[in-house]
Amino acid sequence: MLPASGLPDGFGSYSEAMAALAAPAVFADRETYRLLGFTGRHLTFGLGSYFDGIDVGEACAHEYAGQVPGLPLRAAVGNPCDPRRRPVNVAISTLTLRHDPASGEAATFFLHWRDPKRVGHAGGMFQVLPVGVFQGTSETDFSLWHCMVREFAEEMLGAEEIHSVDYGTWPFARELTAAARVFYLGTGVDPLTFATDLLTVAVIEASRFDELFGDLVPHNEEGQVLRGLPFTAANVERFVHHEPTQAAGAALLSLAWRHREELFSS
Repeated sequence: MLPASGLPDGFGSYSEAMAALAAPAVFADRETYRLLGFTGRHLTFGLGSYFDGIDVGEACAHEYAGQVPGLPLRAAVGNPCDPRRRPVNVAISTLTLRHDPASGEAATFFLHWRDPKRVGHAGGMFQVLPVGVFQGTSETDFSLWHCMVREFAEEMLGAEEIHSVDYGTWPFARELTAAARVFYLGTGVDPLTFATDLLTVAVIEASRFDELFGDLVPHNEEGQVLRGLPFTAANVERFVHHEPTQAAGAALLSLAWRHREELFSS
């Protein structure tokens, strides 16, 4: 049992305190797939819940920001990269690249500014788009790609939260599956909140992207969408080193820029 350091009196968990004192617009304890272990690209999952991560990761961040002597919760977690030490909810973070080699700019990308009034994690920061905690819509929906497809629809097209869908007959899912070339670049852990992300890149040729995302929204339920940013060294430098960008997003931009030739030639 991890110590509950720094909690306000009368609360048994950090998520309980957040819900009562500073609940964001999107804050529900949904079932998740909890990461139990990994070796290379082999991942082992069990069941968990969204608040599992809040109760440890966000509490550790609060403890650190509050300069709690000895940081007892963080010390109890130990190695944050070891899923045996804490409940690990995994987010799938995707850098979406609209690739147009025929134009003067080879690619553009998209970012999300996370509204602190609407999210329970990383408010006021930039992140790649889309991102979603790995969770299913049914007991049989254990699929990283299905989770990504739902997030593309929700975060980039403003679709209502999708709870049940037949991916085989959903036109958007079929078309996106045919159009996107998806790459896995690694897994990372945020040093402050312990948020754990699968780092992926989706490359979509410009004409197919425009067919799929012609109705790309300027805002969604969690914040503002920054559209059509040129994928250049200057913009990578800007959002990696000079803007408040989440660790996963900064890592993805750096890695994608480093491997851009392989991404665009595959």
